Amino acid sequence: MFDIPDPVRSSWPKGARDFDFLQGLWTIRHRRLRERLAGSTEWIEFETPFVMHAILGGLGNIDQCRIAGPPFFEGVSLRLFDLDDHLWRIYWIDSNGARLFPPVVGGFDGARGVFRGDDRHEGTRVAVRFLWDRGNPDEPVWQQAFSVDGGVKWETNWIMTFHRPG
Repeated sequence: MFDIPDPVRSSWPKGARDFDFLQGLWTIRHRRLRERLAGSTEWIEFETPFVMHAILGGLGNIDQCRIAGPPFFEGVSLRLFDLDDHLWRIYWIDSNGARLFPPVVGGFDGARGVFRGDDRHEGTRVAVRFLWDRGNPDEPVWQQAFSVDGGVKWETNWIMTFHRPG
C-alpha cells in the first residue's frame, strides 16, 4: 500500500474521506437471504476476511472478501469519489460471473450512508439500495436491499457487520 500524505487527503472536498473508516483488515459477519425476491425468511450466516485500501490519493478505494469454499467465492468493491458531483460510485465484481455491476451512487449524512442504483436480479429489473451505518466505528454495518416497485417497498437481502480481527 502507498501512504497518502495528509496534506493531499485534507485538500479533498467534504465527503471524499467518507470511507476512511473502512481501511485495513476486518472480519465480516454476513447474513444473506437464501433466496432474493421470493418471500424467503431463511438467512444464511457466515464469516469472511476483508481488506480495504485507498487508491488514487484517497479519492477511491478497493476492497476484497473471499470464501475459500466450498464453494469458492470472491467479491471486490471499487469505490470512486467524483470531484465534480461530490458523490461516491460503488461498483461490485464477484467470482460468480466476473462482471462489473452497475454502480450505486450516493454519500454520507453523518454516520449514515445511502447509495442507490438500478440493476437486474435473475432477469428482473430492480432498484438497489446500500445503507452504511458507521455510527460505531468498531462495528460498522452495511445492508443491501432490492425493490421491484420503484422503491416503495424494499427487501433487505444482505447484512454485513464488520469487526477488527483479534
